[in-house]
Amino acid sequence: QVQLVESGGGLVQAGGSLRLSCAASGRTFSTDGMGWFRQVPGKEREFVAAISPSGGSTFYDDSVKGRFTISRDNAKNTVYLQMNSLKVEDTAVYYCAGDPDGSWRADYDYKYWGQGTQVTVSS
Repeated sequence: QVQLVESGGGLVQAGGSLRLSCAASGRTFSTDGMGWFRQVPGKEREFVAAISPSGGSTFYDDSVKGRFTISRDNAKNTVYLQMNSLKVEDTAVYYCAGDPDGSWRADYDYKYWGQGTQVTVSS
């Protein structure tokens, strides 16, 4: 049974930074691609970023490109999302997910999910 636990969310002013972490347990983490998604109440969950198993390839939604950086430490079974220059519209619950079977950007392709962490950006 795979478990993902996100941390690092919180309240920050616009222009500030946060780093989210997602710790994995229960399977060989280093063989899985990992992704970050976010969701605002009443809206569909949307893709933020993804990273290949080795970390050699990364993918970003255009809305966060240049501001967010996804990375991973396979020795620590952890994936990170560094978020800089945060905007009010980045406010959402952020989820990490693992082992996509197909598209990096499709949430339905991911096999396991964390519980989410709230990020709130104030103006």
